[in-house]
Amino acid sequence: QVQLVESGGGLVQAGGSLRLSCAASRSLFGVTTMAWYRQAPGEQRELVASITSRSNIQYADSMKGRFTISRDNSKRELYLQMNRLKPEDTAVYYCNTNYANWVWGQGTQVTVSS
Repeated sequence: QVQLVESGGGLVQAGGSLRLSCAASRSLFGVTTMAWYRQAPGEQRELVASITSRSNIQYADSMKGRFTISRDNSKRELYLQMNRLKPEDTAVYYCNTNYANWVWGQGTQVTVSS
């Protein structure tokens, strides 16, 4: 089983920034697409951003221009730089493949205060 460990969350004021990291227990080489997801209280988990092995990137509409996804295959890590955070970005953030076929990690809590 691949293990995923997310980190970097915290409490930040609206307009602030956070950088999330995701460490995988296996190499990301050969994994076509990795993604960040988030789940707010009472809501379904949603896709935030994805990045292919060729660095083709897609963002959910509400994240465009504010979030930046990147990956370092050699370090087995995925990143999410989040800028101009809004209270509605408050959620637990997770990483996984775009098929979400790895066991979910514990996620990292992001709380944005107004």
